Amino acid sequence: MSDPAKPADVTMPEVEPSGVKPPFVAQHAIPAGVVATRWWWVRHAPVREDGGCIYGQSDIGCDTSDRVVFDAVGKVLPRNAVWYASTLRRTHQTAHAIWDAGFPRPGELSHEAELSEQHLGDWQGLNRAEFFASRPIAVGSYWFAPIDDPAPNGESFMDLYNRVAHAIQRITETHAGRDVIAVAHGGTIKAAIGLALGGQPERGLAFTIDNCSITRLDHLSSAGHSGWRIPMVNQQPWIADPSHAAMHQPAGAEVGTPDKLA
Repeated sequence: MSDPAKPADVTMPEVEPSGVKPPFVAQHAIPAGVVATRWWWVRHAPVREDGGCIYGQSDIGCDTSDRVVFDAVGKVLPRNAVWYASTLRRTHQTAHAIWDAGFPRPGELSHEAELSEQHLGDWQGLNRAEFFASRPIAVGSYWFAPIDDPAPNGESFMDLYNRVAHAIQRITETHAGRDVIAVAHGGTIKAAIGLALGGQPERGLAFTIDNCSITRLDHLSSAGHSGWRIPMVNQQPWIADPSHAAMHQPAGAEVGTPDKLA
């Protein structure tokens, strides 16, 4: 006899061999005939060795010492996903920290140059606070420059957006119907949100993306039609503990303060 307190269309979580229930994974209904490719974006861990300077595509490391944060992130991410990271080592370090905290290690981590942070050219290495003091950013930009304005000897945000959109399209086609975990950067994830908002890169810049946060974007397709659903942006599963506030660092026009390291 069925339990009247339990809806008929809900499957209760199974128990793993260890006797522990599987970790929580946010799920949303998929209509019949629709293929859902779920992107789980994770921004890399905090950078501590930049000296308050703009780093862009500079290949510097990150701080993965806070196991509580990575354990919490791993409890939200799905198992049996395909894993991607940019070619910058701070994304590789972040992925390894998630696995080291207990998440089952995948068979492969693919490195994608198109998912790297914006190349900020001659601005890389400049003091962040001095840069923004000398170059006020118009309200609504939320970034280093207007989206079409490239850094000297570098990229514009539109350059970043176009290559990220290309990578998303290619990977979505390759892994249609799968979960895709992409460990990337603040600018990369803002570009992905702009794509999910119907190809509005400037709208993606309005979102804050904290270090180690999770952003979920679902690509849905059916009978020649496709679009995006946005279940969550900048989720921080460790946030109940105030001691982990240092996961917030600038990803664009914000200037760090002593308690928000730049």
